[in-house]
Amino acid sequence: MESPRRPSVDLELGSTSDDGGGGVVTNPRNPFSEPFRSLRSIIMLGVTAFRLLFKFVLDSEKESDTGQICGRFDSHDQATSTAAARPLPQSEEPDSAVEIELQVPYPDSITLEELVSITRDDGLSVLKQFDGASSLPYVSGLSRLLHTDLEKGICGDEDDIRERSNVYGSNTYPLKKEGNFWMFLGEASRGILLSSMLRYTLPTFPLPVVPADGVLVSGFSLQIAEYESMGTSRVRKDTDTDPILLSGSKVEDGIGTMLVTSVGMNTQWRMPMASIPLYTGKETPLQVYLNRVVTVFGLVSISVALVVSLIVSFLYFMGRTKNKDGSPMFVAGKTTLDEAIDMVIKFIILGVTIVVAAVPEGLPLAVTLNIAHMSRKLGGEKALVQKLSACEAMGSATTVVCHKTGILTLNQMEVVDVCAGGVRTQNLDTMAELSPLLISLITEGIALNTNGSVYHPEGGSEPEVFGTATECAILNFGVKLGMNFDEGKSKSTIFRVSHFNSRKKRRGVAVQSHDSQVRVHWKGAAKTILASCQWYMDLDNIASMDQEKIFHFENTIDDMCNEGLRCAALAYRTYPEGDIHRNEAFTNVPESNLVLLAIIGIKDCCRPGIGDAIQKCRNAGIKVCMVTGDDLLTAKAIAMECGILTATSDTNTTILANDFASMSDAEREQIAENILVMGRSSPDENLLLLKELRKKGDVIAATGKGIRDAPSLRQADISLAMGIGGTAIVKECSDIIVLDDNFASILTVIQWGRSLYTNIQRFVQFRLTVSASALIICVVVAVHSHEIPLNVAQLLWVNLLIDTFGALALASEPPIDNLMRRPPVRKGAPFITKLMWAKFVVQVGYQVTALLLLNFRGESILKLENKSLDHAYKVKNTLVFNSFVFCQVFNEFECRTLDQTNIFSGILKNHLFLGTIIVTVILQVIVIECLGIFISTVRLDWKQWLISIAIGFFSQVAGRFPFQAFPYLRN
Repeated sequence: MESPRRPSVDLELGSTSDDGGGGVVTNPRNPFSEPFRSLRSIIMLGVTAFRLLFKFVLDSEKESDTGQICGRFDSHDQATSTAAARPLPQSEEPDSAVEIELQVPYPDSITLEELVSITRDDGLSVLKQFDGASSLPYVSGLSRLLHTDLEKGICGDEDDIRERSNVYGSNTYPLKKEGNFWMFLGEASRGILLSSMLRYTLPTFPLPVVPADGVLVSGFSLQIAEYESMGTSRVRKDTDTDPILLSGSKVEDGIGTMLVTSVGMNTQWRMPMASIPLYTGKETPLQVYLNRVVTVFGLVSISVALVVSLIVSFLYFMGRTKNKDGSPMFVAGKTTLDEAIDMVIKFIILGVTIVVAAVPEGLPLAVTLNIAHMSRKLGGEKALVQKLSACEAMGSATTVVCHKTGILTLNQMEVVDVCAGGVRTQNLDTMAELSPLLISLITEGIALNTNGSVYHPEGGSEPEVFGTATECAILNFGVKLGMNFDEGKSKSTIFRVSHFNSRKKRRGVAVQSHDSQVRVHWKGAAKTILASCQWYMDLDNIASMDQEKIFHFENTIDDMCNEGLRCAALAYRTYPEGDIHRNEAFTNVPESNLVLLAIIGIKDCCRPGIGDAIQKCRNAGIKVCMVTGDDLLTAKAIAMECGILTATSDTNTTILANDFASMSDAEREQIAENILVMGRSSPDENLLLLKELRKKGDVIAATGKGIRDAPSLRQADISLAMGIGGTAIVKECSDIIVLDDNFASILTVIQWGRSLYTNIQRFVQFRLTVSASALIICVVVAVHSHEIPLNVAQLLWVNLLIDTFGALALASEPPIDNLMRRPPVRKGAPFITKLMWAKFVVQVGYQVTALLLLNFRGESILKLENKSLDHAYKVKNTLVFNSFVFCQVFNEFECRTLDQTNIFSGILKNHLFLGTIIVTVILQVIVIECLGIFISTVRLDWKQWLISIAIGFFSQVAGRFPFQAFPYLRN
């Protein structure tokens, strides 16, 4: 059984896994001994061509899944979007939920359907149906039906816990099942081109080794990517300490005791949870795009191979092909049937070899290797990647919509400015001069109206406060005023609570002291509380709040906000004595006719270095938009300090969330692009902003912490969960987790995302050059002399070097500084740039020219006329093969610095690249000098080695020519 995850927000998620298997048959057959079996290969190759064509057409129609590269980064599943857009009918609930609705753990227990109904809008009326003790109306009756103890909580054994979880659910969810190598091997072998070549070339040894090589590399690459993507789950599993909650659990929340009713998907948060994106696919947009490139190359190469096979066969039967002595290879009436069939099979193998040489089946693997490498590196940079496509999308991000608290700031809050008793001071030591009554009311409101707590350790050391950052700041302020937290709570009874939410921006409690006096305490956003006050405490007296005083307090709040302080206010009112249990007026905590006690300014310092990070974003063409629940003046001051706003920023770059929400659709669409700061913002307004930015074509990265951010995270192209301030479920279902909640880490992810995109471009440039050069060379030589200069074993070796070592070398290139001095790649921008096309044409032209010249004039160039014909032929072909490999080695240097002036820039820092190149050269030397019997080569002397290296070196010079000669292509 999988170990459970323990999120701080109730949710149960099911895990899915896919299965597959595959293997490589190694039973080589000689094609010349079984000609008709080999003939079957070419027939099935034709079938493969149609399958490739059909796949290409289907891929073209799947615009919603593929799209142009960087054209669409829809991060989240469409089915999830549909489910989140409407309530889920009862008939559409999962089967398991339907089955357990009528189940109960005990004969007299409450059913799941009845329990869920309590959390709905009419929940109070449902709750009243349960009778109980008079001191705890409704609750004791409900606890009896849940078979739980109000003092001790759930007291059952393991069977009771298991049954309770099965019936009512829990806030645990199973780990995602990790795949194994054999599963990924099977998945890789299901690739349409690889699987077709594997099945249809089995009779023609050693061709099966080529697709087998691709399958193995694919399997290893998928295993690496899966291991990296599962790293986040493993980290959270090791560090998770949240408790498991079940229906009937007893929870202390800092005010009193709560009885847990519904958990998981049975709570009111079911639909917000359902709207959080869940990653189910494996392919990224780049992989989809490159798969289509492979499909196109496959179609082209198969078509060319068929045409070449037909042409050479036609020339053969026309008597145009000659033996080495000049005699015709086919003479009607003299050439036997077996000889003719053998030659036809040879021409078929020639065509299949052309396909093997030309199809760049390793392109999608390069994305996998790059993302795996990037994920591992980002883990050390305080970012964990959960959704692979987010790596690509992050590199194209044009806008980052982020919260202020904890991301741009340190979330280490402290009260530094207070206005109370008619006095404003920034020296909290002078607060002791206030009247005892005012201090008593302030400390009572702080102690009772909070979710936090204060712990007084033994020995008289400083008390420790616990809670949110804002709560801790206010509690510390109370401690400085002499607040005795435990004594204050013990002397009063809380009987009504109005919990804080992002809309009301305040929190209230109604308390009864031991003398039966009833008081209501409120705290919250300063202007919100001030608007509910008709009185204020001035020294020992309560004075009326006239217009002049209102103006004075508003100016005080504005002054604090302009200094970047978060302003809160404390207020209270007394209530007539009476039987509070029978008084229906206390259904909600009274909110009006309050007495203002104090206005406090809370400082949350900006993170060190945040200004430099914001400036780097601006240089990179990335807009940073700050959304916050703070007053707009506070938000503007922090934005100025961070560098989001400058002295020259327009006035329409800042806006109140309510003003934005009240605009028409046309007005919002017009202004959204200019917004840099949104104050008094809630998750609903954040979602509106994201929708408008998406309409403009921006690629949006958005941060989230709690479950209410789920719609915004789903709307964004890249969802970023906060590792410290975020809830467990948001972390689980986000694209990327920022472990330290630091904006600088988001910038690092953007930089690595851009590097990923550039690295893939480098490998595509490299791989397509190899494929095009090999295709042209093989076709020209095949038509001219019905032979190919590179045999199957040599092509296998080249593919191994290119698809494995080449991808590894180019995937390891770290981000370069100038990546963050370019604008982001816009949606719809071509993946293959003009500079890449120019390099491709020049590089292919050079390699084809040099190697064809060596192939057709090699004997004379190498002065091999005096050697035996067979030896000269082998030396010439070995030199062609060796030169082709060295062309690719030097081409890697060129592709590594695709758009840089210095090809050796930073090369000594990339040990993996250097190591890969060195290993490639060493292996090539071993193959030529020691393993010639396996790949039909002969040893070369030192002059021939120098010729090979020289030909390869000038391929680098040729590739650099467009960059130097045509500077306008660099843009």
